Amino acid sequence: MLRYSNISAGYGGVPVLRDISFEVAAGEAVAIFGHNGAGKTTLMRCAVGDISEVSGTVSYRDHQIVPGQVYLNVRQGIGFVPQGHNVFRELTVRQNLSISGLNHPEAKIEDIYKMFPILQERGPQLAGSLSGGQQQILALGMALMTKPSILLLDEPSTGLAPVIVRDVMNSLATINRESGTTVVVVEQNIPATLKVVSRAIVLKSGRVVFDGPSRDLENKDELWGLF
Repeated sequence: MLRYSNISAGYGGVPVLRDISFEVAAGEAVAIFGHNGAGKTTLMRCAVGDISEVSGTVSYRDHQIVPGQVYLNVRQGIGFVPQGHNVFRELTVRQNLSISGLNHPEAKIEDIYKMFPILQERGPQLAGSLSGGQQQILALGMALMTKPSILLLDEPSTGLAPVIVRDVMNSLATINRESGTTVVVVEQNIPATLKVVSRAIVLKSGRVVFDGPSRDLENKDELWGLF
């Protein structure tokens, strides 16, 4: 479904990713781990064409991702939740969800409310007045309103209380299991994420140093030395 082929990328001539190749199959739940600066966010940005200094190819459903054409790329069915609070701050929570689903009449705000009751509670509230964690949940809900076939998330637990992290991770597992949506999540919260994915990829200095079943990373102490 999503294929990286010999991807190298960077910023201002400084390399971040170095000759990365791997595939994500339809229906998989995959986590990407690594220290800050390992290249995790750059890897995600390559998947939607948000990196200009890139060589190699990224393809989704056999269609090449074209650098600089994020809008067209995501219309192929890619839902992307970047790190940070990517919401329309001057609109209400419900308006944010409604706008996100404009091109997808089958998307129902009520389904998002069932998954994240806090969004229903805050429905009439301006998105900019939400806490950072609540804005992150709203951004996830907005991505789901586009009915993606693959969901890419860059550190969705940032700023969330532990109980909310658990709920978000459980929601990702439900989305993956019940709708068959492919999930690729970049995270620093390794223990919470390993519970909801079947495969883990570890980046170090822009290279893949581990790619295998998540249980191997969880059960073998020596693998933690990869970090």
